[in-house]
Amino acid sequence: MRHTEFWDRLVTALGDTAYARYWAGSQVIGSLGSRTVEEALAAGESPKVVWRAVHETLGLPASTR
Repeated sequence: MRHTEFWDRLVTALGDTAYARYWAGSQVIGSLGSRTVEEALAAGESPKVVWRAVHETLGLPASTR
């Protein structure tokens, strides 16, 4: 998964680009080492791994995995 696909999926899940960016910078996720989405991506974590953590955190349907 590329970063652009990750961000597209997050915007789709949250419904708004500005809110998705805000959420990614403020929501700490334990499975990402207690980092935010932005911190995990900046540290070089794979967008696919980050998406899985986001997917679980938001409780999204399996079809969006």
